[in-house]
Amino acid sequence: MIESTIRIRIGAENAHYGGGLVDGAFMLKLFGDVATELLIRRDGDEGLFRAYSNIEFNAPVYAGDFIEAKGWIESEGNTSRKMVFEAWKVIAPKPEISDSAAEVLEEPILVCKAEGICIVPKNKQRFN
Repeated sequence: MIESTIRIRIGAENAHYGGGLVDGAFMLKLFGDVATELLIRRDGDEGLFRAYSNIEFNAPVYAGDFIEAKGWIESEGNTSRKMVFEAWKVIAPKPEISDSAAEVLEEPILVCKAEGICIVPKNKQRFN
């Protein structure tokens, strides 16, 4: 099974709402990056994202959080690749302690999960 994981610190520039809250579309952007890596590893091409489905936003994400986005190819068609994605909060700021305090979470928090379909045209597939 081909898998991909990226970890990113959410910056203040990514906060979209009051209190440093990040919009859900940012998680989908991360899933898009994971999908691109999966397709490059599988087919040698970035491919095209066709659709998301079953998107669930399970917990809020704030500026300062560290998010680990992961995904894998669940099944394949001739040109389609069905993928599953998860985003986990693994580090969170602790502003109640100080403005620079943070901690690694003992139990990561699932903040978002989704499924998606990507397409790699036959003439772009380099690995068979």
